[in-house]
Amino acid sequence: MRLTLRLDGDCVRAFHVALAERLSLLPGVELAVDGRPAAGGVPREAEALFQLETLIHRLPANGTAGRVPLSALAGHARASAPADLTIDLIGDVEPQGRRVWRLAYDGVCGEEALLALILAGRTPLARLEQNGATVAEGRLGTEYHGIALASFQDMLARSASLIVAAVNGAARSSLPVLPEPPSETAPPAMPSATKLGVRAAKATARRIVQQIYHLCYNAPHWRVGWRETGGKDLYELRAHPQSGWRDLPDDGSRFYADPFPVLYRGQVTLFVEDYIHRTGKAILSAVAFGPSGPVGTPKPVLELPYHLSYPFVFERDGQMWMVPESSANRTVDLYRATAFPGGWVKEATLLSDIIASDATLVEHGGRWWMFATVRDGGGAFSDQLHLWSAPDFRGPWTPHPKNPVMIDIASARPAGRMVSRGGQLLRPVQDCRRSYGAALGIARVTQLDESGFGQVVETILNPGAGWTGRKLHTLNEAGGLEFIDGSAMAPRWKQIQRRDVMPAGRGDHK
Repeated sequence: MRLTLRLDGDCVRAFHVALAERLSLLPGVELAVDGRPAAGGVPREAEALFQLETLIHRLPANGTAGRVPLSALAGHARASAPADLTIDLIGDVEPQGRRVWRLAYDGVCGEEALLALILAGRTPLARLEQNGATVAEGRLGTEYHGIALASFQDMLARSASLIVAAVNGAARSSLPVLPEPPSETAPPAMPSATKLGVRAAKATARRIVQQIYHLCYNAPHWRVGWRETGGKDLYELRAHPQSGWRDLPDDGSRFYADPFPVLYRGQVTLFVEDYIHRTGKAILSAVAFGPSGPVGTPKPVLELPYHLSYPFVFERDGQMWMVPESSANRTVDLYRATAFPGGWVKEATLLSDIIASDATLVEHGGRWWMFATVRDGGGAFSDQLHLWSAPDFRGPWTPHPKNPVMIDIASARPAGRMVSRGGQLLRPVQDCRRSYGAALGIARVTQLDESGFGQVVETILNPGAGWTGRKLHTLNEAGGLEFIDGSAMAPRWKQIQRRDVMPAGRGDHK
């Protein structure tokens, strides 16, 4: 297939080079680049904002939005014959009987439209269209809300993922339904130079405030909530319980997150991410639970040289197994307990050379399935869902032919074990539109097989009166006990009172 990539030759970014390379590597694709200068583009004042953010937030200078010369695309000459498909990134190609896919953000073409949405605090809907019909779409996200350049770079990277998936025949032409109605407002315009200058000044002030907070607080500081379900869990209630939640206490020098309870031999044991502010790294810990709460404090059960979280624990063949998140090691590994709740030994590496977040396993349709969000080619950690399947949880694991099965910052990332209710598979998901782990969704899986994946998000639970704090992140249950987590702020002066005066880590991985 002869494929032409239309872009503005006066504003070539590393994003364009990476996209061209990925497209050229697809089987049967002969790529050419149309780099004629185009009107519009990101204004000069916005580029100045990018430079300021690079300095005050210490961002890498070679990110996906970095400007490069047109010669960086010299390996992809201009087409000498008509293209079978043109991918139009700027919106100036007239179809005239040709096959043209136009990339738009909330209906408007061009990277300035994407940046305007970011500056307005919106969640951009990226859509590839052919003559008004949707070819593929995705809700783009970032973990860096409030930093325009970092958000811009994340969303450019994921735009590339969407395009490559569409050309490869794997992208979705529709997104999961969300409970709230879509916005009726028109896409925002690019702010004026004056407003961009005000934003730059606010960005500097906000960074100063953030630095002061890091001196005074361990921020963010996550916490785990628990309760007895009395036979009615959140999957039935679809709202916070009137009884509220009780906190799993911590000493302020660490936080607990990602609660995974398991009922084993009549005893509920809770596994958690145990993040130590002083070291800036998490281990996995466990504590026995009774009707009155934890029996003691969580004790370490697995520590490795790299960060661990999301201790996905399950029982099979009379033994206890765990798949912790180890994206910092670029692996997904399987462990077996030899002295439960400790004694974990590595049994296998299920996936390697991959940045996969929150791997979640489930048996369905006679096979094992693994869900995880994958960061490829940069971009956010939470908006691109991949699936794998296997005849056994030990593997071998085969990637789904339609990966990424979904690009959606509102419902891609797992948030705990999946459950079966009334013959239907329900999936807890993270809604990261406002920020990472900001809200918890409950999705009903409508399709899970080799031909595709589908889900409908039926409920979104937010923090508030029922769960104070800024986030609501994970949902798991075992033995009549239900657990969630979220974040707050922990003053460092409490550590000083306990004579724990060692410097705390940033603790902003969550």
